[in-house]
Amino acid sequence: MASEKYRPALIVVDFQEDFCPPNGSLAVPEGRSIAPFINSLLALPFPLKIATKDFHPADHVSFASNHQQKDPGCKPFTSSTTITHPADPSRSYTTTLWPIHCVQGTPGSELVPELDVSKIHHVIEKGQDARVEMYSAFRDPFSLSDSGLAALLRTEEVTHVFVVGLATDYCVKATAEHAAEEGYSTFIIEEATRPVVPDKLDECKKGIESNGVKFTTMAGEEVARVKAMPNHD
Repeated sequence: MASEKYRPALIVVDFQEDFCPPNGSLAVPEGRSIAPFINSLLALPFPLKIATKDFHPADHVSFASNHQQKDPGCKPFTSSTTITHPADPSRSYTTTLWPIHCVQGTPGSELVPELDVSKIHHVIEKGQDARVEMYSAFRDPFSLSDSGLAALLRTEEVTHVFVVGLATDYCVKATAEHAAEEGYSTFIIEEATRPVVPDKLDECKKGIESNGVKFTTMAGEEVARVKAMPNHD
C-alpha cells in the first residue's frame, strides 16, 4: 500500500520590525524572542517555507490617524471602525484601529534581520488594499484581496500547514483558521509565536481550536515528523 502523502508548509507570519520591540510602532510583547525558534524550524526540511508581510499603503483603513479628521477622539488600540463592502453595503464588520505600521517602503515593514530569509522560498505581501483590514495571509474578510497563498499551497500539493510568527491573536490566528478552512491539517507552534494581548491568550486559543486548528510545540510529534523527512534543500 502506498504511504500517505505528506507535504508540510511552514508559514512565518508578519515577523517585521514594526511588530517587534524595542522600536516597533505596534510591538508585540517579546515578539523578537521567537527568532531562534523560527530559524530552527526554517532549518527543517519543509518542502515549502513562506514568509508574509503586512504591506500597507499610507491611507490604510486600519490606521487610527486616518480617521481622526472625522473623529478627533479616535485612538489606536481602543477605537474601532466599521468597514463596509465597497459593492455590497449589507456586508460589514467592525475592526480595531491601530497605530501606523508596516507602511510600504518604510523600515518598519521590513522582515527582522534575525530571520534567516535565505531559507524562505516565497514572500507574500498582504494588506495592500487601503479599504479593508487583512489579518489573514490568504484573503480579507470580503475576499476582495487574494494574496495568492491558497493557489501556491495547491500548486505545491501541500497537505499540512504550520503557522508561526506575529501575532498569535490576530494575523497568526486568521491565517491558521483560513488554512484549516481550506482543508489543511493546521498547527500553530507555541514557542514560535506571541500574542498582542497575553492575558487573553487562553481564551483566544480555545476559539482558534474550535475552528479546526491544533496547537503543538517544538518537541511535539508533528514537528518530529517534519524532522524525519529527507532534506532536499
